[in-house]
Amino acid sequence: MTSNLSAQQAPGNRAGHGAESWNMRLVGYHDVQGRGTYQPVIEQQGDRWIAYLGLGSGSAVNDFNGEMEWNGTYIVDVTDPENPIGLVHIPGSDVASSPAGSGAQMNRVCTINDRSYLLRSYGNSGHQIWDVTTPREPELVLNVEDDITSIHKNWWECDTGIAYIVGDGDGWRARHTKIYDLSDPSNPVYIRSYGVPGMEPGSTVEPVPMDLHGPMVLNDKVYFGYGSSREGIIQIVDREKLLNGDPEPTVENLEAPEIARFYLAPNFAAHTTLPVLGIPVPDYADSSIGQVRDFLVVPSESTREECTEERDAVLIIDITYPEKPMPISNYQVRESDGEFCQRGGRFGPHAVDEAMYPGYYRKLVFVSYFNAGVRAVDIRDPFRPQEIGYYIPATTSKTQQSCVRRDPSIPCKIVVQTNNVEVDGRGYVYIVDRVGTGMHILELTGEAKAIVSD
Repeated sequence: MTSNLSAQQAPGNRAGHGAESWNMRLVGYHDVQGRGTYQPVIEQQGDRWIAYLGLGSGSAVNDFNGEMEWNGTYIVDVTDPENPIGLVHIPGSDVASSPAGSGAQMNRVCTINDRSYLLRSYGNSGHQIWDVTTPREPELVLNVEDDITSIHKNWWECDTGIAYIVGDGDGWRARHTKIYDLSDPSNPVYIRSYGVPGMEPGSTVEPVPMDLHGPMVLNDKVYFGYGSSREGIIQIVDREKLLNGDPEPTVENLEAPEIARFYLAPNFAAHTTLPVLGIPVPDYADSSIGQVRDFLVVPSESTREECTEERDAVLIIDITYPEKPMPISNYQVRESDGEFCQRGGRFGPHAVDEAMYPGYYRKLVFVSYFNAGVRAVDIRDPFRPQEIGYYIPATTSKTQQSCVRRDPSIPCKIVVQTNNVEVDGRGYVYIVDRVGTGMHILELTGEAKAIVSD
């Protein structure tokens, strides 16, 4: 398997560390063949619960067939969360000239006309649709896009079939979204390409806006997040105008469906734009208006190891008046709580859960925080978010070393890097690790469980 360790990097050790937890408990574990993992999606298919794990770049021996395969999509039966069963690995791109082009980081799953389909990124060159009605026997349906680069987070509306596929190409100056109707997965219908003005072909705007990281859709709006860790933009768009407007990528047509465009400070970005709508703010209960408000939860991604960057945070933004977003609070793990800067790897937020599970919605969000594991955050009062639990997995023999890429003299360290988090329809929390530590299935305990039991 590929490693972060370069020939010039100072050697580390295999000491690793144990698990730490508060108000969260480990239920089950799978090693995912030691492959670095990005996005988990958990779907109920009949009486089974299936986890689809999008994998990062690299390669490993596939235990199912003994072959060395580029990382792609790993499928796990998690019906019994205490005993997850690996079903199959769908290899990623084998045409890349380096591991940086392999993997299939992003995936979404929809059931359409009684069949289940996986929409996944494919290396750094396109997106694919697979029929996963029988999860152990996936079948490629087609390539939706196979001539784009800089692939990242897609979104698929299962009720309508509209898909927002993220990538670059066609003369655009930065990563943007290509919108398709995939209500018939075997016959994709292209609708339009969309991004922030200045990205479009022929533009001379400088600097070019930061790449789109990914969209999320809820009700009548699309929430786009641009950037990953710096120069971020949040864009709120009228979905109906976006889908039915003039598709020609002029500045006027790109601005037409836009409700708001909010520029973040240079050291922040919008990795994820999770809409949490209709929160009754406790302290506003006696106010005559405005007691119930809408918010975005926006993590800005940590991208450098051992705190060699400005600190990132999870921003909470009031969008009750969507044309005028207003940041009102933030959440951060205190470094002093665990001396995280000294542990190795990245320390800071990456992503939040995206399933909008009703049992947790408006109450809790879960934040993947690299070497600080996953954090459960109480957002019932969004103006005062409070940590209410965490779980930091133990390292394993498969955990790869994390190195400070910008300073090879610093020894590499063995430390978890909790990359993404998701929740299933039963309330189990899934976390996955970017350096091969595997997938952990968790449940809430103590005060955190009490919040969602009310």
